[in-house]
Amino acid sequence: MNPSSLPDASEVTELEGEFPSTEHGGGRRPIKVDDPPKFDLDSYIANYSGRTRFDRLYLIGTCSTYLATDALKAAVVEAKSGKDVGRYQKAVKALAEVAPDEPEAVLDNDWVERTQKLVRAETDRLEHELRGYKNNLIKESIRMGNEDLGSHYHQIGDLAAAAKAYARMRDYCTTPSHIASMQLKNIHVAVDRGDWLGVQSNVHRLRTLQTKPEEQAKNQPKMCAAMGLAQMSLGAYLDAANSFLATDPSLGDSYNEVITSNDVAVYGGLCALASMDRNELQRRVLDNSQFRNFLELEPHIRRAISFFCNSKFRPCLEILEAYRTDYLLDLHLQRHVSTLYDRIRTKSIQQYLVPFSRVTLDAMAKTFAPSTAGGNANPADLNSPFVQELIRLIEDGTLDARIDLEKGVMVSKQTDLRMDVHQAALESIEEYVREAHLRLLRANILHAGLEVRPLAAQAGEKAREQRFHGQLAGLDRE
Repeated sequence: MNPSSLPDASEVTELEGEFPSTEHGGGRRPIKVDDPPKFDLDSYIANYSGRTRFDRLYLIGTCSTYLATDALKAAVVEAKSGKDVGRYQKAVKALAEVAPDEPEAVLDNDWVERTQKLVRAETDRLEHELRGYKNNLIKESIRMGNEDLGSHYHQIGDLAAAAKAYARMRDYCTTPSHIASMQLKNIHVAVDRGDWLGVQSNVHRLRTLQTKPEEQAKNQPKMCAAMGLAQMSLGAYLDAANSFLATDPSLGDSYNEVITSNDVAVYGGLCALASMDRNELQRRVLDNSQFRNFLELEPHIRRAISFFCNSKFRPCLEILEAYRTDYLLDLHLQRHVSTLYDRIRTKSIQQYLVPFSRVTLDAMAKTFAPSTAGGNANPADLNSPFVQELIRLIEDGTLDARIDLEKGVMVSKQTDLRMDVHQAALESIEEYVREAHLRLLRANILHAGLEVRPLAAQAGEKAREQRFHGQLAGLDRE
């Protein structure tokens, strides 16, 4: 994995006993998106369930100036349908800043007090039941008591307590299916906490668990999708692409509380574009009958990959740019959009230059900077953004070329292929002659009896000679 793609330590370490939440970018300053997205909010959010539904609504509400009011109103309604008072208060506060005249922007104190009382009563009841189960020493009841308590903590937003409750289930699981269920719950909580290392460790444990083949087939899509999500969040885009490509299409809508099939198509397609060459993209993505089921849900991703494989870089980049707004409003993809797009663009420039020894900057600008090529600006201008981009790529060693601003061309450093072939042939001949000389020299040494053997070998040879002579002497006596 490229060290430059690794996240900051603050993004993967615990902060005051809690991992950075996935809610609206893990505590980072929200990105403001002014352009309207291509998706319909109601249709988009209907694909999700559980806590991620609120997380996505809140992220859209705090980042999109176009959908802020609608998304935050829906977030308030979603929070009010659950038991997490903190989420409701946060959504109301955000809505009051955007649209203070909306009825939902006023805090419902009666609901807050009533819900807090219900939560305290439910917590006390579940903890009391669990203590009773422990006193009776019934393993199955203790396991179910911890599971109920963990689910309750998860619903009210106490994710650290939920993780501890689920972890306590391990000592009371009696069957592999119980352990698999516990690991899936741990993965779900770890995703909501933003504990991506915890997600990976739990997925590895679940993979090594010996369960029935039907159970393994049922859990495989969830494991691959969760692992891909964790690897992408940690910046390991090639590993994430491999995990998403290995996800079975049977995932369907069975994991909507974490990720949907549409997300697998988008995340896997973008990570593959950013980390694989054209041959791999064609063989492992477009020709992958398993992943094709996901790509059918997001045809624009399939078109972008197809254009890239066919060296049609401009339409590929235009498709991605058209969906940039949508991806900036995605809970898990938002902070990776810039990095992924930069890598895809850099790969496109590299692939564009492969067939040419020299190419005009104007021709390159028509593909990678159409606004510059079509306008009055000179693409060969040193101060133009496109030329500066090429200079940065040359300086960091990404492009092995040089720019001739006077002629307006980029010249690649081409190697003399004929010279390389001749040099390789000469080296092969020299190696053959050297090996033949050594073999002849050894043969002459053996023929002349000049071989120096190790002491152990000499002793063994002498013992064999003595035994042989002894046997001959015995035969003579007979």
